[in-house]
Amino acid sequence: MDVKVISRNVGYALLVNALFMFFSILVSMANGNDSALAALIISFTITFASGIFPFIFVRKASVISIKDGYVIIILSWLLSFIFGMLPYALWGGPFSIINAWFESVSGFTTTGATILSNVESLPNSLLFWRSSTHFIGGLGVVVFLLLIIPNTSQMRLKLTNLELSSLSKQEYKSRTNKTVFIFTYVYLGLLVAAFLCYMLAGMSPFDAINHSMSVVATGGFSTKNYSIGSYSSLPITIVSMVFMLLASVHFGLIYIAVVTKSFKPFKNEVFKFYLSGILAGTILVAVTLKAEGLVQGWGNSFLIGSFHILSYASTTGFAIADNSSWPMLPSYLLIFFGIRCGMAGSTTGGIKADRALLFYKEISYHIKNVLHPHSVHEVRLNGRVLTQKMLAPHILYMDLFFVVMLLSLILCLCFGVDNKNALIGTISCLSNVGPSVAELGTFGNYGLESVGAKLMYTLDMFLGRVEMYPIFAVFTMIFGRREK
Repeated sequence: MDVKVISRNVGYALLVNALFMFFSILVSMANGNDSALAALIISFTITFASGIFPFIFVRKASVISIKDGYVIIILSWLLSFIFGMLPYALWGGPFSIINAWFESVSGFTTTGATILSNVESLPNSLLFWRSSTHFIGGLGVVVFLLLIIPNTSQMRLKLTNLELSSLSKQEYKSRTNKTVFIFTYVYLGLLVAAFLCYMLAGMSPFDAINHSMSVVATGGFSTKNYSIGSYSSLPITIVSMVFMLLASVHFGLIYIAVVTKSFKPFKNEVFKFYLSGILAGTILVAVTLKAEGLVQGWGNSFLIGSFHILSYASTTGFAIADNSSWPMLPSYLLIFFGIRCGMAGSTTGGIKADRALLFYKEISYHIKNVLHPHSVHEVRLNGRVLTQKMLAPHILYMDLFFVVMLLSLILCLCFGVDNKNALIGTISCLSNVGPSVAELGTFGNYGLESVGAKLMYTLDMFLGRVEMYPIFAVFTMIFGRREK
């Protein structure tokens, strides 16, 4: 591994964090030097000094290997978590070291789980920093790095291939080297549009920018204790639903639709599969809530049902109602959609709707082979024939996802977490949903969980955000060297 290459590129990631800490300092000053000003200044100074250090003392190196790329990705995330927890830890209040770590990891991985029982007690500058971690994490700390690297550099091409999964790149009608720009254009475009729509819907400018950063990153951090439900506003609810849906769709489809001024890209097979699932889930939840007498009126039932199914499917985690007392069926549906989630090429977590569709097609393929062994069968996606070799990595990822989920569940039980919370907490954190059901539901929090459980949950968040393979690759390199 080349320490020069790694240190300089990880330095970029720290400088991005320092930039948003500086913005948070400006927010503090605009609010009369609120109580987080000192914590943010100290955090900014430490982060900026650490980020600029490699550029002063380490010579520039332009060659990058695959191993260097994986280490850059993992270190960029881990150091963002560590430096990102400084404002919380230095401010104090409910933020012990473990709680500050949990909030930081949850923010950067766009999980949106929180240890806070009273979000509104935080100063505005710290609320802005929480939302900023969503913004940085949604776009990706490595994507910020890729935007700085020159177009012609082979380093960008290699890091792009490592940071973006093959699933997400399939719908970009562009060279791999430009994929990162397309993703960024759509991301920033959605951010600006969400901000303007929230303002028109009646939010204050401060709340609008915070919720925009949260919804576009499909994160879920809010400036209010009761999330979107605090506003009791139909326009704000509708705006949130629209942008939760858009942020969970493949950004390549949105880009092509805008450029060609056509809805033809949304004939995509995965998009139709994703949307039809949301519609089916909405009907089931709405009917159940109305039948159980938990919601008054069919209109309200469908609004609450569609909002929460979309919130969990997009892994945003916004809420307009308390789901802690919901019956079994809607609760299980939320968990199901939290695992399946949105499309690859978006900011969502989970196994992705793409892989779920491929899984169903693979089952159908093998059933047909059993029933008609002498016939020729194919697995097709959007008219493209997929070989078993092409399908294998995605089916394997799903297997790996559930194996990790099982191991995490067992470890959480060892840390003293009760059976229900261990299961739903593991699923929500590994899928980057954040809120779950029951005690960890929409208006609940993870503050009372044990230290061991919080550490396990944050590991799940990290594994879910980077889709596991980069982390396992780095561990293989480390332990492989030791064996030699």
